[in-house]
Amino acid sequence: MSAFSPAARRNALAGLIVFHILIIIASNYLVQLPMTLFGWQTTWGAFSFPFIFLATDLTVRLLGKGPARLVIARVMLPALLASYGVSVLFQEGAFRGVAALAEFNTFVARISLGSFFAYALGQILDIQVFDRLRRLRQWWIAPVVSTLFGNLMDTFAFFSVAFWHSANPFMAEHWVEIATVDYSVKLGVSLILFVPLYGMLLRAILRRLGAHSPAMA
Repeated sequence: MSAFSPAARRNALAGLIVFHILIIIASNYLVQLPMTLFGWQTTWGAFSFPFIFLATDLTVRLLGKGPARLVIARVMLPALLASYGVSVLFQEGAFRGVAALAEFNTFVARISLGSFFAYALGQILDIQVFDRLRRLRQWWIAPVVSTLFGNLMDTFAFFSVAFWHSANPFMAEHWVEIATVDYSVKLGVSLILFVPLYGMLLRAILRRLGAHSPAMA
């Protein structure tokens, strides 16, 4: 949007890159912690990752598709390395000590690699879908539809790479169930909490900039 100065755009993109990396690290740690929700197996990571889709959709709406892709390109490698290191140090919720970094951890590496591919595929699909729908007058259609498809791609790509025939017997046996429940939780969290939050944040940002979007009219 022209309402953003070049300096404001640079600062916004830098903040988004840091935010994405932190959420990916947190989610890769939390996905190692299984939980039961209404009798179904899922992980705590289902509650953290939707933050990324919220940030990406706001980026596409306010700055455009190009800057959103730039964020993804700059996040992928640092997030892969950082999430591997943090997940090795705190594997399955327990601090393993710095010495754990000296030995390559195949289980955690698969989680980090799965996150790498899932993040790229899910975010690119989210951006493409959102960009095609963002000019509709009903502002909520773009974030809802992009969340449905982006989360679907992200979730099943991640769990298949990370846990199919995994060294962790529980995750190897239950990854399809966990992925399905994880996707359902992400959708519930996104549609009930993050889509309304998206609308509130967008209106607040546009008011602050003194801008008006036809899609928010």
